[in-house]
Amino acid sequence: MAKYRLTAAPKTGITRALLGATILASALGAPIAANADTATGVAAATAARHPDTAVAAHEAGGKSEETKVNVTADQVLSLAKAQIGTSEDSSGGGTKYQQWYASSQRAAETVARDGGNRNAYLNAAWCSMFVSWVGEQTGARPQVGWDAYTVAHAKWFKANHRFGSEAKPGAVVFFSWKGGKSLSDIQHVGFVVKDNQNGTISTIEGNTGNGKVEERIRPKSQVVGYGYPEYAA
Repeated sequence: MAKYRLTAAPKTGITRALLGATILASALGAPIAANADTATGVAAATAARHPDTAVAAHEAGGKSEETKVNVTADQVLSLAKAQIGTSEDSSGGGTKYQQWYASSQRAAETVARDGGNRNAYLNAAWCSMFVSWVGEQTGARPQVGWDAYTVAHAKWFKANHRFGSEAKPGAVVFFSWKGGKSLSDIQHVGFVVKDNQNGTISTIEGNTGNGKVEERIRPKSQVVGYGYPEYAA
């Protein structure tokens, strides 16, 4: 069974640029081992040896055309909740979220951006792929966004002026386990279910715990920020 951890490996400014982007390791010939919430130490070390590529991945994520959707936050959360218990296999793959992403148009775009190949996504960290899949299946993807790299996903919200500090149901929440507040510190992503009004939020996240979709309670101190899809009323 693959081993999982909820804290990031030690990292420098360059290696931090690639946390969450296990695809780069594949692109440069390094083996990939899935991790529950962030990229592997192997990917980070590879980034340090190839800083130009790492920085290019870190700079990814830009403004895109806004498209209104007729989907509510409740509909998105309902589908996300229905996924609770879905688990990866012993290699860190095998989920429908990874399979969908690997065959998507976005995978071709992120391969062009980060390197590697589509098959590398089949066993890569999948928290952001889970969020993207829920958006796709509900028809909310133009507002939820899609990416396999958590930092790029957050930058997309930021570039579209839909990134902030208030927990709202259906918002996409980005985490840093050490409490960093820079987008480059992001290691994990999920959906907000509710603000518990006690310094914590309830969430639904993919690729957490032992590589599952789970409902969690997280301290706000670990939140970098929130992306706000413009849902239907």
